Formats: sequence, C-alpha cells, structure tokens
Amino acid sequence: MLKSKTRWIVQKTDENAIEHLVKELNITPLVAALLVNRGMTEIEEARNFIFSEGEDFHDPFLLHSMEKAVKRIRQAIDEGEQILVYGDYDADGVTSTSVMITVLRDLGANVDFYIPNRFTEGYGPNEEAFRWASSIGIKLIITVDTGIAAIHEANIAEELGIDLIITDHHEPGPILPGALAIVHPNHPESIYPFKELAGVGVAFKVAHALYGRVPEHLVDLASIGTIADLVPLRGENRLIVKHGLKKLAVTERPGLQALFEITKTKQSDINEETIGFVIGPRLNAAGRLDSADPAVELLLSNEQQEALNIAKEIDEMNKERQAIVNEITNEAIEMVENDPDLKDSHVLVIGKEGWNAGVIGIVASRLVDKFYRPTIVLSYDRTTNLAKGSARSIAGFDLFRNLSTCRDILPHFGGHTMAAGMTLNIDDVGDLRLRLNELAREILTKEDFVPLTAIDAVIPLEDIHLESIQQLRLLEPYGMANPKPKVLVENVSIQQIRQIGADHKHLKVILEKSGIQLDGVGFGLGNYVQDISPLATVSVIGELAINEWNNNRKPQIFLKDIQINEWQLFDVRGNRPLKKWIKDVPDTNSFFIVFNEETISKIPNDEINGKVIHLTDLDEAGMDDMSGGNIVLLDFPPNKEKIEALIKKYNPSRIYTYFYQRQNHFFSTIPTRDHFKWFYAFLRKRGPFNVQKFGKELAAHRGWSLETIDFMSKVFFELDFVTIKNGLISLNPTTSKRDLLESTTYQEKLEKIKLENELLFSSYQDLKSWFDERMTCSEKLEEETKQWT
Repeated sequence: MLKSKTRWIVQKTDENAIEHLVKELNITPLVAALLVNRGMTEIEEARNFIFSEGEDFHDPFLLHSMEKAVKRIRQAIDEGEQILVYGDYDADGVTSTSVMITVLRDLGANVDFYIPNRFTEGYGPNEEAFRWASSIGIKLIITVDTGIAAIHEANIAEELGIDLIITDHHEPGPILPGALAIVHPNHPESIYPFKELAGVGVAFKVAHALYGRVPEHLVDLASIGTIADLVPLRGENRLIVKHGLKKLAVTERPGLQALFEITKTKQSDINEETIGFVIGPRLNAAGRLDSADPAVELLLSNEQQEALNIAKEIDEMNKERQAIVNEITNEAIEMVENDPDLKDSHVLVIGKEGWNAGVIGIVASRLVDKFYRPTIVLSYDRTTNLAKGSARSIAGFDLFRNLSTCRDILPHFGGHTMAAGMTLNIDDVGDLRLRLNELAREILTKEDFVPLTAIDAVIPLEDIHLESIQQLRLLEPYGMANPKPKVLVENVSIQQIRQIGADHKHLKVILEKSGIQLDGVGFGLGNYVQDISPLATVSVIGELAINEWNNNRKPQIFLKDIQINEWQLFDVRGNRPLKKWIKDVPDTNSFFIVFNEETISKIPNDEINGKVIHLTDLDEAGMDDMSGGNIVLLDFPPNKEKIEALIKKYNPSRIYTYFYQRQNHFFSTIPTRDHFKWFYAFLRKRGPFNVQKFGKELAAHRGWSLETIDFMSKVFFELDFVTIKNGLISLNPTTSKRDLLESTTYQEKLEKIKLENELLFSSYQDLKSWFDERMTCSEKLEEETKQWT
C-alpha cells in the first residue's frame, strides 16, 4: 500500500448537466464536468465563461457614489487643486495607486501619491498622514485599496477641510466612514452587479468613469493587482485578467518590461502564474521590507534606464525578502518542534521579537504547509508592548469567526475565513493561544488535520488526449474560484518509473491501462521510486498538460500525489547486501522477521531500521502491532505453514523478500532414486560404514555433498533399512520393501524443495501470485469474521 499525502475529495457532478453542456457547446466531457463543478450549469452562463461571448465591462456609474466622486475629481482638476492618492503597500495597492495616478495625470490633475510605511504607520489611513497632507494644502484625498474602516480618519479629514473619496473593496463594517463618497462594489446601498472586485478593479472603474470609456491601456496593471490579491477570477475580474494578459504580452510600459528583463520572462508567454509567482512577489517586496514607493515609481516610469534601475532594486529586495522568510520559517519550525506544548497545539500561536512584520504572513503560510494547523505568527515590539500578527487557517476552522470571539483582546483585527491580521498586547498572546486552542478542540476532528486536495474530476485514461487538454484552455485564466483543474486517474499500472533531475528529486513515469499510455512527471516526488513495486496498481492526481518536444506533442500529467490501495511485494532476494536496499524500507511500522536463530548473527543489526523479531511463535506477546505493517522476511522459513500463518494473521501492507541463506547450506535438489539405489548397494557390499570418518571422501568420490550422504542415511534409518550408532551405519539383515515417501525426512525435503522453487527460484510475477493467494484468503477470513462479530 501507499497512502496519499492528502485527503482526496472528489467533487460530485451532475451527469445530466454535463451531457447537456457537451451536446449544446460541443465541448469534451472533461471541460463540461469542470464547468458544472464551478457552478455553471446553464448554457448561456457556461458559453459566456469559456468563449467570452456577450461579456462587457459594467457601467462604472452603477457603483455607489461614483457620480459624486467623479464630479468632485473633475472640480479639483478644473480648479488646479492638489490631489493626494492614498494607497496600500501590497501589489493590489501599488497597482491601484498607479492606475489612479495615471488617469488623473492624463486628465491634467496636480496629483501625487502617499503610501504609509508598514512598520512605522501600519495599514490604512492615519491621522498623522492626513494632518501632513493638510499642511501642504491638500484639499482632496482619494484612497485606493484602503479606507473603508477609516472612521476616525474620515472625521479628521472633515475637521481639516479635506474632502475624502474612499475607493476600496475590503469588507465594510457596520459603521461606514463619513467620507464625501465611498466607491465600493459591496457598499450596503450598492446596485453594482459584481461584488468581488480587487482594489485595483475599483480604481479601474473610477478610471473608466473619468475617461468615459474602458481604459484598455490600464488593464495590464489592473490584471496584476487582481491576480496578486487572490480575488475570485469570475465575472468582471475574469474579464479584467483576460484582457490584461493579452495587454501584458505586448505592453510597452518600461517598468513592466524591466521586470520581464531581470526575471528572464518571455513576454509573449506571460500567464496568470507569471504574475502570481514572478511579478506580484516583486511588487510586494518593497512594501514588505520598507517603503512601497519604488514599486509605484517603477510602474509609472516612462524612462527605460530609470525603470531598469528600480526593477533591479526591487529584485534585490525580493531576494532579501526570501532570505528573511526562510530564516524566520526555520526559526519558527525549530521552536515548534522543540516545545512539546506548541507541538501538540491544535492552533499554533508563535512569536518573537525582531521578526519582520512584513513577511510573517508568508511564514504563517509556510507553517500551515509544514504542520497543517491554523497558525498565527507574531512580531513582538517590546518598546510598545505590542504584537503584530498574521494568521492562516485550514479547512474547517473559520479564522474570522473564531478570532471574533477574542475581540476584547484584539483592538485591531480583520480578515476572513482563511486569513487574518491583528495587533494585540504581548501580555495577551498566551490568553489568545489558550482560547483558540479550546475552540479548535471543540471544532476540529483528527481527520481535519490531514490536508485536503479538491479533485475536479475522475477521468479514464482513454479520455486524456490532445483535444481534451487543448479544450482545458477555455477555462483559463485560472485563479481563485477557478483553480487549475486537478484530475484523478484511477487503477492504472506503471509501465516505467525512474528518478530524474541532477539530484534525483523528481519522478518520471509512464502510466498504462488497456494499451493506452500517459506520461507523468512528479516534481519533488523522486522518493516514490522506492515506494512503488513493479506490478502495483496506482491511482494518481495531477494537472493535465501538453508536452512539446522536438515538434512532437503528447499529453502528460504533472503528478501531485499517488496512492496504492493494495499490498505490495518488494523483491530483494539473493545475496544483495543489506545496505543496498534496507534504506528503502519505511522508517515506521516495519518489522524484520528472522525464522532461524543463526541468521541473527549473520545480519548486521546496525543496518536495520526497525524491529527485529525472531519468529518462533505467532502468538507470542507484543506482536499484534505488526498488523497492516511492513514485513521484511530476512531469511527463509522452515516450512510453508510458518509463512502462511504469518501472512494470514498480520495481513501486511508491504512484504520485502530477502530470504538470506548460507551458501551450500543444503543441496538444492533432492537425491534421485538412483542415488538411493547406489548408496544402498554400496552399504550392502561394503558392510558397516563410518559416515563420520569417511563421509566426506565418499561424497567427493561421487561428486555429492556431505549433506546428501547424511540425508540418505537418515531416510534409510526412518525406513528401518539401517541402524546408526556413533556414526557407524549398518544395513538391517531383514527389511521389507517400503516407499521413500514413508520417510518424514524425505517428505519434509520434498516440501522444502517445493517451497524453495516457489519462493526462491520463482519469477517476480509467480512470487507475487503466491503471496496474493494467501493475502486473499486472509482478507476473506477477515471479512467473514466481521460479519459474525
């Protein structure tokens, strides 16, 4: 067997809805199933999603207060007022700021931007910044990607005579700021058709309203912020990103071209993953370590060399950010593993003075990946006695709901089900940990601590072909609420398997069923080579793609996880040194079986990574824990009954057959009747013969082994043909005719030879079949036992 790393959750699909989409839209069953799983069962909705037919941007004036906001902005432009765009320090905030600055400058505004410092000012508008703005004559502030919670700051703006326009997308609270205008898709009084715009999406709509047309030249920036902020890629967000990716492929924006150059990104190949893993992190890096201003300046730059210099600066910041994240992550992991209380916690709440508050959210995500538990990572500031934290969760534990029960010790807190941010007194951290763990113990089960993988569809091997994979592109771009599809391929064999890569960390396989093959690659799964036996039937999950090499195009699957639901045989028979294969036996739940006591002295104990058991009695105490484990047969069993009883009782998930034996421990074939006939005639002619003194000479003369002479002597003795005393063998004067099969020793030897042929000298396939028969009997017995108990 081979357990999957995660719990596979296969989405249930409506087969009738799938057939309907296949027929009406002329798409493959795979694409239809994915559409249904994403909630699109109606023909028109599905058609619009995959073909973008009839899609257009919504009227921006449907947004609450848009008309009032545009009127005030135009007034400021006409009167030459200085305008301040107040943004946020993440990629969404940076692109939102850039979009708003661009449209205002295009319209002739006197405008500048302000982004608070994460470390000295924190998130969102603050009173000190507003008072500074007033001091330099600012009369209009426009927030982007922030401001919906700035109740106090809105009052300060009013007091200072500043008109405040808030454009934001974060969850509105029960009380809204007293701003001149609040442009928010989810405003309580909003009639806007789409509620899930990113901050840059809202800024883009303001630009749409100000220009009086869709600002296609800004859609590249809007798509970056939309993807980076992980908002659902459906509705207008999907439209922004689809347009934006096309624009990015040809954009002449110096700042973006500079980023492409330093990251060696081929502009024509840009997709949502390029933004998510290459562009977005670099735009985020500046605000995570210091001021986010360089990121805005990069996107607004009109000069190639200036843009390249800033891009290099930001790239270095990103490298520094990566190093800091790795350092803090390693520290945090060590703290958890060395603290029994933390290690056993249902919710990890961990903090330290000096940890960079700009990257602790990334660290929290890393810890969730490592330990799969809800996690809060805190940065302590002893001068203020405050802890600033970021939280990430797992399925089944709603962070926002559970943290909301702790509001009395969380003066600043916000977030949603899977992520949150907070500030609290350091003295209250212990109380927060205690409360959250009590809640988690009530809510979470043991199963909840096993990671989940959502599987979009179960697909037979014959349905994976170039056409079906090509049609998957209709679902692009992928992102939140429209993830890259993961499919399950069940019960296939592995025709080829090997490790690839310079360090052998990766896996290359060829899956096969009914003559149909599929190439598979598993990055970071190289160790599975030792966990998959030659005839195993496997199920895999992964992402489908087309492999193009030397003008050849073939379907392939990028493997994410592998599962084997049947027992496995690993054949290491012969004198192959232990050290060559023993490392492949799992470290846990492995039992090394020795049938013959003398074997123990022959096997280097320091090479064995498990429990060595000298098997004399199956009922001996302490062996029940072998059930379902990995059994390693170090030497050869004395009889068939012994090994059959072992297999039937413990029903192992893996069997490793080593069957160590001394060379020449016994003859490998049974003596023929001619052997016995000659030896009997020799004794009759020679008379009493001293086997102890002259047995070796006789064996050498005949080309036999001494064991052959001893064996035939014992058989003759059991049949009353001879007497043996002090090594002297003599024929009995009177004997009756008897068959060799009447000798117990002869019968045992026949059984031994048969067992050797079945277990030692058989092919892998025959050996597997031999064990299969016994395992099947064991499974049937177990099922019958369950029925009667």
